[in-house]
Amino acid sequence: MANKSKIILGIDPGTLVMGYGLILVEGSKASLLEMDVLKLSRHKDHYERLQLIHARVNELIRVHKPVSCAIEAPFFGKNVQSMLKLGRAQGVAIATAMQAGVPVTEYSPKKVKQSITGNGNADKEQIWQMLQRILHFKERPEFLDASDALAVAVCHFFQESSVLPDTRKAKGWEQFLKQNPERIAE
Repeated sequence: MANKSKIILGIDPGTLVMGYGLILVEGSKASLLEMDVLKLSRHKDHYERLQLIHARVNELIRVHKPVSCAIEAPFFGKNVQSMLKLGRAQGVAIATAMQAGVPVTEYSPKKVKQSITGNGNADKEQIWQMLQRILHFKERPEFLDASDALAVAVCHFFQESSVLPDTRKAKGWEQFLKQNPERIAE
C-alpha cells in the first residue's frame, strides 16, 4: 500500500447500542480517529432506532469520508426476534454506507477476534487491551461496543494490508518458496 492516507469506518451494529470506530491509515500504520456509541435504548420504537442508525452512519460518512466500511456480522444464539431486529439494524447501516458509495465488508465476530488477538474466542477485555497496543492509546470507552467497532475497522485494515502471499497462484507454499527464495527467513 502506498503512503496514501485513508479512513476506515467500523460498525458493531446493535438495537440498544451501536458501536462505531474510525481509524486513519497512513501507509502501513493505523491510528485511532474516533470511537463512540449511539445509545438507542431510550427510544422505544424500533423504527425510530433504525432511523437514528441511518442518521448517525450518514453523518459519520459525511464528516469523515471513509473509503471503506467494515461491519460485524450478527452472531447466532439469540432468540429469533432479537436476530431479526439486529439484522435490520445491520441492514440499515450497510444500506446507508452503500448509498453513500462506501464499500462494505462484513466480518464474523470470530474473524475479528482472531485478527486482533490471534484467538477467535478472546473476550472483550482481551480485544480492548490489544487495540490499545496496536493503536497506541490509553482512553477506555464507557461501552465496549465502541471498542468492538474499532476492532472491526482494524480487522479490515489487517485484511487489506495482509503481507501474507497469495499462495493460490503459486500452487502451495513449496512452489511459492521456490519462486521467492528471498522471502525465506534464516
